[in-house]
Amino acid sequence: MIDLHTHSIFSDGALIPAELARRAEFNGLKIIGITDHGDMSNMDFIIPRIAAVADALNRVGKIKVIPGIEITHVPPILIHDTVKKARSFGAKIIIVHGETIAEPVALGTNKAALEAYIDVLAHPGLITEDEVMMAKEKGILLEISARKGHSLTNGHVAKLAKRIGAGLVINSDAHEPEDLIDQEKAARIVRGAGLTEKDFEIMQKNAKNLCAR
Repeated sequence: MIDLHTHSIFSDGALIPAELARRAEFNGLKIIGITDHGDMSNMDFIIPRIAAVADALNRVGKIKVIPGIEITHVPPILIHDTVKKARSFGAKIIIVHGETIAEPVALGTNKAALEAYIDVLAHPGLITEDEVMMAKEKGILLEISARKGHSLTNGHVAKLAKRIGAGLVINSDAHEPEDLIDQEKAARIVRGAGLTEKDFEIMQKNAKNLCAR
């Protein structure tokens, strides 16, 4: 099981990165992305610290930790430059907090994120057909979310992605220990979005391929 979207105390998560990684490993995860919420004010603080702990843990642990960032509530016009800065600070996975019915993310965020050099568009809510097509063309993964609130539009995202052929990934968006998901729960969430066990296997391959870049 691979989960590319989690949060530590470096944003609004409850756990330090080492405990987050250990609890994920205990749940059977093989790879975890630590992708705390960031914008122009804090990425230079967050990303190097996650990268440092990931380097240490990866030398001794069984779970692989990937340092990343979730660019969150950044005005659409600033997303492109923010993504470039996140890469320069050492983020290996860049997620953008997509437009969602659960939060007042600025209109145009999905499109701006897909036009930038990102890896995953998180819980993209009421994403349009044109935006799903853009994700397909650019190889950007769209997230099926286990997070309450954000998960309300999983079915819409899954339906469009399946029809158009865009890549999907299942992530926990964990903030608390109880938010972490194992493979069984992840598969149930995928089925709940109207997808199949085969789709879940493809989503895990998508995540694995992203980690190998």
